[in-house]
Amino acid sequence: MNTRGTATMTIGEFGRRAGLTIKALRLYEGSGLLPPAEVDPSGYRRYTAAQLDRAARIGLLRRLGMPLAVIAETLDQPDDGAVRRLDRWWAAEEAAASARRESYIWLRTRLLHGDEPDRRHAVHIAARPARKVATLSVEVDQEHLVPELGAAEWEIRRHLEEQGATATGEHWAIYHGQVTPDSEARVEVCVPFSGRLEPAGRITLRIEPERLVAYAVVTRDDCFYPRIVHAYEAVSEHVRAAGLIVTAPPREIYLDSWDRLAATDPFVHVAQPFEG
Repeated sequence: MNTRGTATMTIGEFGRRAGLTIKALRLYEGSGLLPPAEVDPSGYRRYTAAQLDRAARIGLLRRLGMPLAVIAETLDQPDDGAVRRLDRWWAAEEAAASARRESYIWLRTRLLHGDEPDRRHAVHIAARPARKVATLSVEVDQEHLVPELGAAEWEIRRHLEEQGATATGEHWAIYHGQVTPDSEARVEVCVPFSGRLEPAGRITLRIEPERLVAYAVVTRDDCFYPRIVHAYEAVSEHVRAAGLIVTAPPREIYLDSWDRLAATDPFVHVAQPFEG
């Protein structure tokens, strides 16, 4: 970068003014988030005052716990796009925190008072039409499930928006294996869309065929482990008792974004495709 005529400062001085350590600045340089304005032949790095605002934003986002890759996505957009990305990331973080909190309350209550009352989920049958979907697969364990699904959904929706395709609030998580606290499995995040779209990077396109599904409705407050397991058990028992043939992996069909719904609103359909 040509900084001729612009005052520069050493990495140490820049770090002091930005409130960042030299180690952090090296990390941000290596990740491409904050390269120095210039590197002289001896390898000394120099920065300009104009970079202080970006450095401050990176430091604040890191204190919030945002991963470097998401910071890059956020800062590389115009301010209105950065706000949308920040909002979606924060909503995913709040959903993850809510899931941990509810799991803690569930376990504490169970330890103090014994098993909770049996939760009965009505199982419904529906025909799901064929849909065009944009998909992205992640390998994830239970601890990182909520933020990873949120990040994947955002990546897909950002691509849809850039390409001018149309999507609703609905999206799916298809489980191609069992996700546990101790093991990862592949989860395919799908966003149905209409319009023209090209695949890009990790995002692929396919037609999800028409399917019959057995499903149970779960509210936003109940959409955490282990309480959501009751819905899976109800659907599995219905399929087994009716002698239905499973035709595809189970899935969670999210009706809208977590932050747009109230605690007791229907949030997700735990669904199992089948044929009679």
